[in-house]
Amino acid sequence: MKLFFICLLLFLSFGELAQANTPEKIGETTMQKGMLSLKDINTVRDYVQKSSVNYNQILNIQNDSIITSAPRESFKIKLDRVTSSRTFQLVYIGAPLIAGGLIVKYGDDHFRSLRNEYIPTFRQHYDDYLQFAPAVAMIGMKIGGVEGRSSWSRMLASDAFSAAIIAAAVNTLKTTTNVMRPDGSNNHSFPSGHTATAFMAATMMHKEYGLTRSPWYSIGAYSLATITGVTRQLNNKHWLSDIMVGAGIGILSTEFGYFLADVLFKDKGITHSYLEEEQFDRFHNPSFFGLYLGVNLLPGEFSMHNGSSLSLSAGSNAGLEGAWFMNPYLGFGGRFSVASMGVLVDDVAQNDNLDIFTGSVGPYFSYPISSRWSAGSKLLAGYSHFSKYTLSSSTAEIGKKGGLTFGTGISMNYLVKQNFGVRFFVDYNLLPSPVPGNCTIKHLLTTGGSVNVQF
Repeated sequence: MKLFFICLLLFLSFGELAQANTPEKIGETTMQKGMLSLKDINTVRDYVQKSSVNYNQILNIQNDSIITSAPRESFKIKLDRVTSSRTFQLVYIGAPLIAGGLIVKYGDDHFRSLRNEYIPTFRQHYDDYLQFAPAVAMIGMKIGGVEGRSSWSRMLASDAFSAAIIAAAVNTLKTTTNVMRPDGSNNHSFPSGHTATAFMAATMMHKEYGLTRSPWYSIGAYSLATITGVTRQLNNKHWLSDIMVGAGIGILSTEFGYFLADVLFKDKGITHSYLEEEQFDRFHNPSFFGLYLGVNLLPGEFSMHNGSSLSLSAGSNAGLEGAWFMNPYLGFGGRFSVASMGVLVDDVAQNDNLDIFTGSVGPYFSYPISSRWSAGSKLLAGYSHFSKYTLSSSTAEIGKKGGLTFGTGISMNYLVKQNFGVRFFVDYNLLPSPVPGNCTIKHLLTTGGSVNVQF
């Protein structure tokens, strides 16, 4: 108890220094007296009591503010915690690619019609070799002494697990689904083995060098894998759904292959540290450029001069989209896309698809929800052109015309890495009529996703 009162007196003595009297004056008085007088102690006690009241008031205000903002901060923290978890990191790219491939499967003919109309004689064989390029580069760097994530034994074990998983998945699906290739050569189209192998090799490079040396290794590897997948479709060997599902399987197989190796080796065989943990700034400028893929619907009918009714079935949309942001909220950009939609005359399907080329620009908007998630919107204006189309049921033509187009849309954007993001969108556009002499404005709804380079 004595020790308590001594500490209290010392505390009150130091409190005197904060009085309206200057510290120099109090110190001088204390030195002269040798100790604080009873009057000084009472003065200090009164000051401390008043200060305690003020401090408690401030503390209550701060606590109220914390309680008020806690639910919002809690949601952001939980959202980032989920998206940073190991489970999410295993599936966040591969699973959406597979799901997207299954969704666009019914529209495979639409994307193929673009190839058949503009480059029907495309035949190249570099995809047979390009699929292995990231893996060859990775092994070459390892032989050359460039230290990556893993030792030789751990890397080979991870790659062996990945290859075993991908071989089982691809071969099982090919023999059970029996999907005919676009060129009719055989019924082993689904999924694309070339694309799966290319994305497996790209993910290996990403794991070994993209996460430890430079993200540009990842960008280069995935670019080569994308070229491989696109070439398979241009060669008329695969449908778009084959490509997307193959890419998803390639990525998932490698993620799980490395996961199994991590469980087996634990901390052994890690030869190079990861890059510094990325600090995601919630208020970063969300500038982006990437590949735009979607499924569209243009409801309603067009009246033709001969009394027939024309309508367009659900179709597919592909293109490029990008925007530069001057701050976290406002930017300017544009989109170029090609939509391919089936044609029906009096509810009778025609032979080919009608293509719609659209280019538009305008302001883009973004609101940061958390350090990785943001909501977006846009207001675009531009021009749409319908390709020439001869109806199979008659000699009449549609298309070969264009007009102004206006559009908007909403999106949810996820920042995967500092330089890589994915977007899920719903876009709404006003289009002119493809029928000559018809001035009806039509409504085009497109939903899909995009992968983007962030800069």
